[in-house]
Amino acid sequence: MLTGGLLGGLGGYFLQYWVAVIHYPLNIGGRPPHSWPAFIVPTFECTILAAALAAVLGMFFLNGLPHPYHPVFNVPRFALASRDRYFLAIEARDPKFDAQATRQFLLDLHASEVSDVEH
Repeated sequence: MLTGGLLGGLGGYFLQYWVAVIHYPLNIGGRPPHSWPAFIVPTFECTILAAALAAVLGMFFLNGLPHPYHPVFNVPRFALASRDRYFLAIEARDPKFDAQATRQFLLDLHASEVSDVEH
């Protein structure tokens, strides 16, 4: 996020510098083309914009989003999860995971259904 903000601020400042000094200099009231106080507010705004975009894109990347498909969507009763029920998915990434013990634990808690989902 800090890098995104710095890049946004530098990019905003140098864009203004390039336009006002190099590409299209205008002599207005005898002021110098590189008047850095006039560049402060747009530079600040570009910094905030770039930092916010970097934060949102970084959040999406770190969360693995978008994730439009998951194998649990194939379970027939998953459609009821957003209507009148809830759905608990336990992923088996842990090497100590025991499918039979987990199934028995959920049945002991009076789960209405326990389904195995293959990737």
